[in-house]
Amino acid sequence: MAILDNLTKAAKDFFIEDDGAPRPAPAPAPAVAAQPTPAAPLAASPAPLVTQAEQRHLDHIAGLLAGDGKDFGAYTKMVNSMAGSGLTGPLLYQTAFNAFSALTGVNQTALLASAEQLATKLAEDRARVLQRHREKMGESPDSKAAPGPLALLQQRETQLQAEVASLTEQLTQKSQQLREIQQQALAEKQKTQAALASYELANAAAAADLQTHRKAAQNFLNPSSSTTSSNA
Repeated sequence: MAILDNLTKAAKDFFIEDDGAPRPAPAPAPAVAAQPTPAAPLAASPAPLVTQAEQRHLDHIAGLLAGDGKDFGAYTKMVNSMAGSGLTGPLLYQTAFNAFSALTGVNQTALLASAEQLATKLAEDRARVLQRHREKMGESPDSKAAPGPLALLQQRETQLQAEVASLTEQLTQKSQQLREIQQQALAEKQKTQAALASYELANAAAAADLQTHRKAAQNFLNPSSSTTSSNA
């Protein structure tokens, strides 16, 4: 029967893969939706929408799940291989398990325990990556890990904001001092100009009075000059 031939081929392919032949590249993982990021203090460009995992991340996950050929990861490869033969549902998984158990000697309990171990690996790795992500975002101030580039930039941003605020305060104070000095200078200038005007008035009055008395003295204290002038 064709289905038995396909099952035989699937099992044979699985054997050959475990015997040291080059393994096919891991199938691409489903598209990963972008995780929402915490709102930034300042509105910035929105987080990019990720619709396909990067190859480096796919390779990392594949390495994380790689086993000795007798674990749940190897079992799922057999399931995928037999699915191409037309099997589906419970029959697919039971047939794959029977073949896998016959090839590896792994029982159902050990197989499911292996699945739990892989799930734990994924969860722990994700927790580690999320922790590092928080460190990069500057959201873990108590972390002993070296801050990432983003955290360093945010620290520099905070420092510059503080410096700008300080300089703004200094500018405000200096501007106020400048206005006060300008007002004092204007008042002093007006005072000085008023004093000069007052002096000019006093000087002009004194000069006029002096000139009047001088002419009078010349006329009355030197009559000969007046007589001579008259006879002439």
